[in-house]
Amino acid sequence: MVLERYIEKGGKRMRYGYTTGSCATAASKGAAIMLLTQELVDAVAIDTPKGWRLDLELFDCQVGPDWARCSVIKDAGDDPDVTDGVRVFARVSLRDEPGVAFRAGTGVGTVTKKGLSLAVGEPAINPVPREMMTETLSQVAQDLDYSGGFVVEVAIPQGIELARRTFNPKLGIEGGLSVVGTSGIVEPMSEESLKASMKLELSTLTANGCDRVIFVPGNYGKDFADSLGLDEACLVKTSNYVGFMLEEAERQGVKEILFVGHLGKLVKVAGGLFHTHSAVCDGRMEILAANAAWLGADRECVDGIMKSRTTDEAVAVIKKAGIPDFFNHLARRAKLRCEAKVFGNIHIEIILFSKEYGFLGQSDGAEALKEALCIR
Repeated sequence: MVLERYIEKGGKRMRYGYTTGSCATAASKGAAIMLLTQELVDAVAIDTPKGWRLDLELFDCQVGPDWARCSVIKDAGDDPDVTDGVRVFARVSLRDEPGVAFRAGTGVGTVTKKGLSLAVGEPAINPVPREMMTETLSQVAQDLDYSGGFVVEVAIPQGIELARRTFNPKLGIEGGLSVVGTSGIVEPMSEESLKASMKLELSTLTANGCDRVIFVPGNYGKDFADSLGLDEACLVKTSNYVGFMLEEAERQGVKEILFVGHLGKLVKVAGGLFHTHSAVCDGRMEILAANAAWLGADRECVDGIMKSRTTDEAVAVIKKAGIPDFFNHLARRAKLRCEAKVFGNIHIEIILFSKEYGFLGQSDGAEALKEALCIR
């Protein structure tokens, strides 16, 4: 199916698509139904975390006595996604234990390094797609009066080649792509339209008299800001365009910013890098190592940081070394860089966190600004 839902960005009407996670969910549902009924199925409906229901056509349908297989064609809508048009396959077989066991087929990567949201040796099928498939197949089992579980092998035959155009190899994901998606839906985001939408969001706040705002790079930052009790009504996402949004905030007369961000993004800002996309710049380990050395870390610690593949891995090295006040220091460096970017015209405070370790550190005035921005 073509998802006939649209969003307007920068004056352009752009079509939504659906993720590889949604494709894998639909394919696994179709294969499970075919296996349990021994009848071919040409389409299935699935629910997405975004709340949208998708009716997806099935291709390459095959049924054996103890397995079934089919595919769904990925539609990225108007988003420039390398996986647009690829076939996502699911091969399903049965097992006695309830639940779902996941396997990586051709073109789906395997996790080989620590620091990701999946254990080493696991197929690179991210947590939300796993939840989607598990819930969907549980419903299939219930509907068809089946008490056992399933083995799902997800394959993307073009994935081996396409993965070379991603950062999976650098992250320690080998053999193919990751099956991804946090909402099940691909929201089209060209660079210019994304900037326009963020600028509009900020101007809506300032036009209504708000001169004290919360910046977060993305959904991780938003979730962490929510956990701190911060007022979402004052929150704006910067995406990777930190410098652009700081300059826009200055232009619009913002007086104070509390920047709540994942270490992987804001460590770049601490080094003076204001476009944080990894395809544009990535000096994370160099910046962490330089600041650790500045605070007296030994060669072993610096070497451990430089060999880390993720910031969470580097955090473990830093914490083991016991460097005093490291993350508060890093937050202060990010604050200085941000305030210099706007020539001291905005008071800015920083809160750093990571997915694995939670709160890491903050700049000296962050606590007071956080209290001012909390929901009363």
